[in-house]
Amino acid sequence: MSSKNLLYDLFQAYYDARKNKRNTISALGFEIDYEKNLFKLYEELKSGKYEIDPSICFIIFKPVQREVFAACFRDRVVHHLIYNYINPVFERFFIHDSYSCRKGKGTSYGIQRISHFMRSCSHNYHKNFYILKLDIKGYFMSINREILYRKIKKSLKGHCDKTKEDTDFVLSIIKKIVFNKPTSDCTVKGKKSDWQGLPKSKSLFFAEENCGLPIGNLTSQLFGNVYLDDFDHFIKHKLGCKYYGRYVDDFIIIHQDKEFLKSIIPEIREYLQKHLALKLHPKKIYLQNSSKGVKFLGSVIKPYRIYIANRTKGNFYQAVEKQNQLVKNHKPDKKEKASFLSSMNSYLGLIKHYRTYNLKRKLLKQVNAYWKNYFYFNERKNKLVLKEKDVF
Repeated sequence: MSSKNLLYDLFQAYYDARKNKRNTISALGFEIDYEKNLFKLYEELKSGKYEIDPSICFIIFKPVQREVFAACFRDRVVHHLIYNYINPVFERFFIHDSYSCRKGKGTSYGIQRISHFMRSCSHNYHKNFYILKLDIKGYFMSINREILYRKIKKSLKGHCDKTKEDTDFVLSIIKKIVFNKPTSDCTVKGKKSDWQGLPKSKSLFFAEENCGLPIGNLTSQLFGNVYLDDFDHFIKHKLGCKYYGRYVDDFIIIHQDKEFLKSIIPEIREYLQKHLALKLHPKKIYLQNSSKGVKFLGSVIKPYRIYIANRTKGNFYQAVEKQNQLVKNHKPDKKEKASFLSSMNSYLGLIKHYRTYNLKRKLLKQVNAYWKNYFYFNERKNKLVLKEKDVF
């Protein structure tokens, strides 16, 4: 690969990586002398001496309990470098209706597409139809690294626009990322009790040999789409499911014939097991009439309307209560004000697309009046605005 191009691409990857990570200790440490650190990383990559640093492992509880392996900032830069190189290649193959980690898509887009499928399949709700929702058991912990790398290598070798030398260079880095074992040398943060209640199928520490990708890495999100790409085409073209959408390992199929949906479950199960060494979650097979609607991506999608799921409501209530407790005993500082603004607008932005007027009224009434010294809500009650007189 051209030295000039690699260095330019590495700087671009650095700017991409720091967008949402500038306040982390790892990012701040790298940024103190970022040019020197980037040139050092450049030399390591160019010479083939690049090695992945240990990750930090911890548990998060929102929106659900999950084990995360956070890569150091230096490795995040490399993740963005690889993502920028190979994502355009895979975008050519991905079906339109896989929604995770794709520009212009995401949760809101996925919800709207499933709602659109429901209308289309039923001819604007004039015909009866059924909804099948399935889930893969312990998806990221079950991804077979050998199968994944073969898929990536096959696609890049046959369709990458770069020279053979450039492709080999990119594949050499991808191989290190795919086959890295973050559990062998990581720093565990938090208490042992944080792992209580987490199924073994959702922990890398209990993954089978040569299986599992760390949740939290940009490359893991992209590789998760790559791993199921052939499966997406199998559902769409082999099984003939026109109304199909997937977000990571949650996927929905909509059809007018209930018996057809029943009949394809064994075929889906067999394909996943035979070609990808994956298993359908036996307790997460949902097949219902359209009138029942379906939970998907934090929402409940029903004919003519979309609601926010109870878990999302509960998280919003807890966020409000947390911020209220903060101002009970002291005046909020600059960082706390910014946190309040970010938290509230994040939830308001999430729910503004759905039927939540009454929910917003109830929630906003619960916000401690003290916060109103600094902020006000816009006319539609869907955004929190900083008062002009107040500064952080």
